Amino acid sequence: MAYIITEPCIGVCDGACVPVCPTECIHGPIDPKGHAEELATLESVEGKMLFIDPDNCIDCVACVYVCPVSAIYHEDEAPEKWKHFVDVNREFFKQR
Repeated sequence: MAYIITEPCIGVCDGACVPVCPTECIHGPIDPKGHAEELATLESVEGKMLFIDPDNCIDCVACVYVCPVSAIYHEDEAPEKWKHFVDVNREFFKQR
């Protein structure tokens, strides 16, 4: 089980969640060291966003509290309209 980042992050990518993650498992256009990364192209994502590595997430919730757009949910608690982001987050890390 892990946390996921959902639709409100698309195009915002604030990055406040990146430095608070104790396992450095949040990636995308901003990596934990602040360097630009190339974002994988996913059909279900129309813009840039961040992703949480489900294999490294320890469910600490630190990212949830700092997200300015309330885009982060536990994968079991994501709103129904954003449940597909469980697969979107996993797919991002399969492509890396």
